[in-house]
Amino acid sequence: MRATASAPADPAPTDDARVLRALAVLEALAQAGQPYTLSQLSARLHIPKATLLRMIESLETRGYVMHMPDSRGHDRAITLGPRAAQFALSALSNNTFTRACRSVLRALVDVLGETCNLTALDNDAVLYIERVETTEPLRLEMRPGMRVPLHCTASGKLFLSQMTALERNAMLTRLTLKKMTYRTLTEPQLLAAELDRLGTRGVGIDNEEFVRGMVAVAVPVRASADGHALAALAVHAPTARATLDDLLKAVPQMREAASRLAPLLHLHLNDA
Repeated sequence: MRATASAPADPAPTDDARVLRALAVLEALAQAGQPYTLSQLSARLHIPKATLLRMIESLETRGYVMHMPDSRGHDRAITLGPRAAQFALSALSNNTFTRACRSVLRALVDVLGETCNLTALDNDAVLYIERVETTEPLRLEMRPGMRVPLHCTASGKLFLSQMTALERNAMLTRLTLKKMTYRTLTEPQLLAAELDRLGTRGVGIDNEEFVRGMVAVAVPVRASADGHALAALAVHAPTARATLDDLLKAVPQMREAASRLAPLLHLHLNDA
């Protein structure tokens, strides 16, 4: 009887090949802007599912990737984990990037007179990448590396508003919509309606929803004119000095600063 041919097994990779494959997985997830299923990631990277599954399990154990449900709640899609975000933050903290980034933020702070931040989406939270404080004594103390909620911050609501309906519904299903102040939107339908409005405007707002007495506005830092948001540029101020409408008037200056941050961020993410 003639033996039937079986599919060739994935040859045992060398240590160098394993490292390169792991980096390829992290790079693909970082560039995707959305979670991948195992099948999608296998097709994109041309890595057999069995091999990829072992790699994902190893990366997940170390916190570099994590699983999350899709909009139906049962397909275990894969996305970057918190340790990957910390790794990226460390890479971005080199002197060249920090100086260039802080120069752009400082120029905007000088114009607006309020604290400006560069933030990124870190799975189910907002991660502070860089920050330049106002010289005013009354201000909100934060620092790079801190994580804050998505549902009640200007950057977080911006990131949520930029997602597809399926991505957003899956995210909102996972989030705990904790009431931080009397203005925090904790009803999913009301929050979804707010995000639809913000998506149309291309901004994120925080109207005393995270910290009472503080307002904020965020704009996207895009990979290209019509590309996905690499990060967000946000400004916040105490209501004793500025209203939300005051900050919204600064959106044109913020978008101009975001356009100068985009190539810096894109370059260093590619180099990381």
